[in-house]
Amino acid sequence: MKKQLFLVLALVFLCTSCSDNDDVVVNTDVVVQDFMWKAMNSYYFWQQDVPNLADTKFTTSQEYQEFLSSTPNPEDFFDSKLRFNEDRFSFYSEDYKELVNNFAGISKSNGLEFGLVNSASRGLFGIVRYIIPNSDAATKNILRGEVFNGVNGQTLTLENYEELLFGSNDTYTLNMADITATTISRNDKEITLTKREGLTENPVFTTKTVALSGKNIGYILYNGFTNEFDENLNAAFGQLKAENITDLVLDLRYNGGGSVNSARLLSSMIYGTDETQLLFRQRWNDKLQAQFTPAQLEDYFASRTGSGTAISTLNLAKVYILVSRSSASASELVINGLRPYMDVVLIGTTTRGKNEFSITLVDDASRPNAAYIYTSSRERNINPFNSWAIQPLVGRNENASGFFDYTSGFKPNIELAEDATNYGILGDVNEPLFARAIQEITGVSGKRDFTVNVPTPIMTSSKMFTPLKDHMYIDKDINLNF
Repeated sequence: MKKQLFLVLALVFLCTSCSDNDDVVVNTDVVVQDFMWKAMNSYYFWQQDVPNLADTKFTTSQEYQEFLSSTPNPEDFFDSKLRFNEDRFSFYSEDYKELVNNFAGISKSNGLEFGLVNSASRGLFGIVRYIIPNSDAATKNILRGEVFNGVNGQTLTLENYEELLFGSNDTYTLNMADITATTISRNDKEITLTKREGLTENPVFTTKTVALSGKNIGYILYNGFTNEFDENLNAAFGQLKAENITDLVLDLRYNGGGSVNSARLLSSMIYGTDETQLLFRQRWNDKLQAQFTPAQLEDYFASRTGSGTAISTLNLAKVYILVSRSSASASELVINGLRPYMDVVLIGTTTRGKNEFSITLVDDASRPNAAYIYTSSRERNINPFNSWAIQPLVGRNENASGFFDYTSGFKPNIELAEDATNYGILGDVNEPLFARAIQEITGVSGKRDFTVNVPTPIMTSSKMFTPLKDHMYIDKDINLNF
C-alpha cells in the first residue's frame, strides 16, 4: 500500500462519559473489544444509531469493563454489539497485515477467479471468470467459462462449499462438469490447484482497440481499484488515446471496488481533467461531519496521478460500462460520479448497491491527532498484543448533483446476463456483453442472437472470500478542525 495516510484526522476520544476511563488498564482478555468499541464510537457512520456506541452509554469504568467482557469472542462482539442492523459491509480481520496486503493486490491465492451459482435444477456449481497471470491456475489446463460442481470428489452444496473451496486446505482438486441449456453432468476432467502466498494481481487485465464500422472502439477490463496500479491504468488509457479511439467500453463486471482515489483518477481518464469540477462529496457521521470544511469533503477531477504523471484523458461525452452483481463500491462510485457530466450506458445486470466508504483502523491509540487510523510508517506503534483490524463503513459519497442513494444497485440500460453455455473470451468481439456494446456503438445489429440459455446469477464469488471483498476505502489526507 502506498506510504501515505488513509486519513489524517485530528481525533478526540468522543465518549464524554467514558473520558475518565481512558487511563484505566483494560483486562488483557478484552483488549480487542476495547479497541473495537473506541474506534467504532469515533468513526462509525451509524454511531448515533447504535445504542451500545452512545457517548453516554457508560457512567463508570466498571460498566464499560463488564460490557466488553460480556462477549468474549471479538467477532461476535463486533457483529452483535457494535454493527448497525442495516450495515451490510463493515468487517474485521484478525491480521491487519493480511488486510493491508489485499488492498495492495497481494494475497494467498491459486489465481482462479470464479463465481458460484445456486441453481434449482442444476444444484450448486462454479464457473471460471478469469485466471490471474503468473499464478498456479495459469499453469493448469483450465479456462474461462469452464464449470465445476465438485471438489475432492464431493458434490458442492450450500453446506460444504465454504470449507471445500475457502477452508484451511491450500490445495484442492476441482471436479469439472459439462453444462447445457438443460443439464449439468460431471466429466472426467480434474484440476488440482494450490494457493500460494504473495500473488499480486494487476487489475488492468486487458486493453485493446477494435476497428469496426468506422469506429475505433477501446476496451479495458479493470478488475479492482488498487492504487498501486494507478500508473498502469493511466498507461492503458494512454494507449487507447494514442490509438485514437472514438468510443470506450469499460468492463467492470468483476470489479468489487477498492480505492476511492483510483475511482477519481479513472473518472478523470474517461471524462476530463478540469480540477474545478466536483466529482464526489463525502458524508460522515454527525460527530465528524461538522468538523470538516466543505473543501475537505470534496473530491474534484484530477489532472495528475498520485505519482505526478499527467492523466491520459479521453475527454469522452459517453461511456459504455459492462456491469454485474459483482460490480460494487468504487465501480458504482465511478458510475454515479460521471452521470452528472456524461452519458453512462450500463450493459449487463444490476450492480451490487454499495455506496459507503471505509477506513482501516488498528490498535494504535497513541497516534497523534489520528488515533486508530492505520498508516504503514507506524506499524511499530500498533499494540503488539492486538493484531486485529476493523474496516468499518464511515461515510457515503454523493455526486455533484447530490445523489447517493443507490443501495439497491444501478439497473442496466441494456440488460444482458452472462450465459454459462457461452461465456466467451474477455475482450473478444464475440464475447456477448462486449458484442452487445459494439452493436450499440455501431448501430449494426446483424444476425447476432443474444438469447441467454443458462443465466448465471452469482450467489457469491471467490473475491468475496478475501479481506478486500467488495469494499471501498478512503486513501486521501483529510484534516478535522477541532
